[in-house]
Amino acid sequence: MTEVFDVLLLLARPAAGKSEVIDYLKKTPLAERQERFHVGELAEVDDFPMLWTWFEEDALLARMGQPRLYTDAEGYFLHQYLWDLLIERICLEVKKADRDVRPGDPARTTLVEFSRGTEHGGYRSAFAHLDPQLLGRMAVLYIDVTWQESLRKNRRRFNPSRPDSILEHGLPDAKLERLYKDIDWPEVSAADPAYLSIQGQRVPYVVFDNADDVTTARGAALGERLQSVLAALWQREMKR
Repeated sequence: MTEVFDVLLLLARPAAGKSEVIDYLKKTPLAERQERFHVGELAEVDDFPMLWTWFEEDALLARMGQPRLYTDAEGYFLHQYLWDLLIERICLEVKKADRDVRPGDPARTTLVEFSRGTEHGGYRSAFAHLDPQLLGRMAVLYIDVTWQESLRKNRRRFNPSRPDSILEHGLPDAKLERLYKDIDWPEVSAADPAYLSIQGQRVPYVVFDNADDVTTARGAALGERLQSVLAALWQREMKR
């Protein structure tokens, strides 16, 4: 049996390095990826393309003279529950991908990434909307950076000609501050240094310290640190 994570959640502030870690894993040969990182054939679920579709649809509706469905003219959600809807949608996409797995297919790891700020319910609200049937298959990699580092990298990566790009999208400073300056990760993870309690289930997690930004270059330093933290996470997965 190939020892790989089933569903791996990558959580962090915006621009902390989630997409860069995924990009690094995608470019690592499968055999090496399995051996070093316990990550198999890749499937990806990210809520950014989902919410970007909402932005585009609202812009089209406004141009048509119709009421916006999701966001106001400044791009803020009209309803807080839309953040939770994205989590429900993520879980739906994971289950749809599961449906297509056939006997004999290579072992697969589904990578799920999202960010949440206290302003819109934080991780506590997001975790309440994870599918209970999936929680027993999940492990969490939290990439830790400060608010100042998130702001710096958000500014650096933003490409105005590709605002819909996973690796090059960004937020205006004021919006980033309002939505993501305050986070509740320290609170939701405070009770146990190795396991989160989500809907009464024990979910292993590990923290990847990216204060020195080893993710941007996607070099050997990233691989070494990622191997170390995922090895620890795998041990916690085996003991859950």
